[in-house]
Amino acid sequence: MADQRDSRAELGQVLVVIPTYNERENLGPIVARLHEALPEAHALVVDDGSPDGTGQLADEMAAADERVHVLHRTEKAGLGAAYVAGFGWALDRDYGVIVEMDADGSHGPEDLPRLLDALTDADLALGSRYVPGGKVVNWPKYRELISRVGGIYSRLALGAKVRDITGGFKAFRREVLEKINIASVASQGYCFQIDLTWRTIEAGFEVVEVPITFTERAIGQSKMSGDIVREALWRVTKWGVRRRLEQVGVIKR
Repeated sequence: MADQRDSRAELGQVLVVIPTYNERENLGPIVARLHEALPEAHALVVDDGSPDGTGQLADEMAAADERVHVLHRTEKAGLGAAYVAGFGWALDRDYGVIVEMDADGSHGPEDLPRLLDALTDADLALGSRYVPGGKVVNWPKYRELISRVGGIYSRLALGAKVRDITGGFKAFRREVLEKINIASVASQGYCFQIDLTWRTIEAGFEVVEVPITFTERAIGQSKMSGDIVREALWRVTKWGVRRRLEQVGVIKR
């Protein structure tokens, strides 16, 4: 156990980026669970002007705990844009590890120490539902079907070997985010998750999948929509076609 803590310490300070939009009821419990699992971690709440007062609650939490920080955005611009803003905030500071984690409880903070342990031998540790030991709990079957089919299609189109390429519980070494040009990322939702993992692979970084338990949110509504699915299909198809044209020499990288 001491060796694991020493290895984590060598990674540097951990920042967990938590995007929020109308997550007032979920925010307090998820941050409390995070600090119970990993007391030394910092949390950055990126709030997109939630009308339910999530941003105000985040400010109150930050005033009471120096490990909590808040980034306010004036409009709901999507998950991808919120993460990009949070990553930029982290890279402007001295964080060695930057983590993606949902506010709704679907990503268990209790799994985070294992992601960090895996990160000692990798550049991106991806919490995976679809490797041995991973599972989903209380998720509607149609959502799981979309996720699995989307993952299979993305792996085939891109030639990626990651089993859960749409997964959104990730721990990055800061060097990855410094190299993959996050400012150019325009995709959202599922597509954003595919985009970041694919960029990481393409940049030559080591990706490892860590089994997690993914639990459907108990409070609030999912932000999933048909537009998010269509965006992912379009962008992944475009990336896959470009990859194939590069392979046959029609276009250059």
